Amino acid sequence: MRIAFMSYRSKPHCGGQGVYLRHLSRELVELGHHVEVYSGQPYPELDEGVILHKVPSLDLYREPDPFRIPKAKEFRDLLDVEEFLTMCTAGFPEPKTFSKRAARLMKDRVGDFDIVHDNQTVGSGMLDIAELGFPLITTIHHPITFDRRIDLAQAPLRKKVSTRRWYGFLRMQKRVAKQLTKILTVSESSRRDIIADFGVDPSVLEVITLGVDDVFVPPTAPRVPGRIMAMASADAPMKGIATLLEAFAKLRTERDHLELVLVTTPKAGGRTEKLIDDLGIAEHVRFVNGISDAELVDIMGSAELACVPSLYEGFSLPTAELMACATPLVVSRAGAIPEVVGEDGVCAKLVTPGDVGELEAAIADLLDDPKRREAMGKAGRERVLEMFSWSAVAKSTAAAYEEVIAAHAAKNAGEK
Repeated sequence: MRIAFMSYRSKPHCGGQGVYLRHLSRELVELGHHVEVYSGQPYPELDEGVILHKVPSLDLYREPDPFRIPKAKEFRDLLDVEEFLTMCTAGFPEPKTFSKRAARLMKDRVGDFDIVHDNQTVGSGMLDIAELGFPLITTIHHPITFDRRIDLAQAPLRKKVSTRRWYGFLRMQKRVAKQLTKILTVSESSRRDIIADFGVDPSVLEVITLGVDDVFVPPTAPRVPGRIMAMASADAPMKGIATLLEAFAKLRTERDHLELVLVTTPKAGGRTEKLIDDLGIAEHVRFVNGISDAELVDIMGSAELACVPSLYEGFSLPTAELMACATPLVVSRAGAIPEVVGEDGVCAKLVTPGDVGELEAAIADLLDDPKRREAMGKAGRERVLEMFSWSAVAKSTAAAYEEVIAAHAAKNAGEK
């Protein structure tokens, strides 16, 4: 099959969209399919055989200059103007503006692809692509309504209006989702939430879980005593890093050898940095970012245990990657995380999201029980090998493509 893969942003090592895009496109090529990726910034890292078409935006949120003011010469058309003005009014324009740019490009590619696969954009331009005659399939990792709900709950009163504006694109995504004929998602939890929050017909949804790359393996060197790690967007309330920091600070009062490694980039002067300073643990918290997959695997394998304190996850790929490294886990009983780790206490200890005391106690219990940590790590590794394979994900996704292509052909034949 000839596949056009759409992704409005595809950050390589952080966030599920870029990881999903890279590994699925590689495995589809391995199966003999032709894959061309259309992506906005940040652009993905892709493997040999996958073609990348860059779809540049104004890149208004790039590091280290988010919410930047572009120079006049950077504006190319009215879509750029819309993108900038939406940012100026505290909105997030990328899903809409990327989809419109992608639709323009696809006007010149009619007949070149058997199917278009949209990776979480759910923008109005994707319906324009379908109108051009392309069979369309969409992956929704989870409905962003959950991000909005958590951000609004934690936002101070003065920021609630701007937070609502930021998530204004959800009105478009809800409208578009209801018109899609095939949606893939990554867990039963996400499937239920998409039906509830987006009002999607359950019959159009199919669950295909994510995979774990073969580079994630158990360590060959001894783990570092007292090292705890986590990987998540540091300043996103939904990721629960504040809960972990507070639990870590309490643990440090009796266990002064502990260190916390966070694979993330905190916002300078943001809520995470302020909380670390308030808790007096700055010397014992280390941030790691901009590393290769091999370096990430080394860090995962160096920790005595890892935490996933999220308040919600549509799947949580880092959880599965940590399991592949045989790292024992303490995780939140939130979203799809229980689906990933399985029965409580086997591969991971499940705790109530946002409960500092419960998280602290679970970490302490595991730190005091090396035999249990070893057994949990081994069970986690076995579960990943049994359940989470990118090759299997690609085969199931290709089968879904064939179903969509056949339905599209039958519809066209009926209309004639």
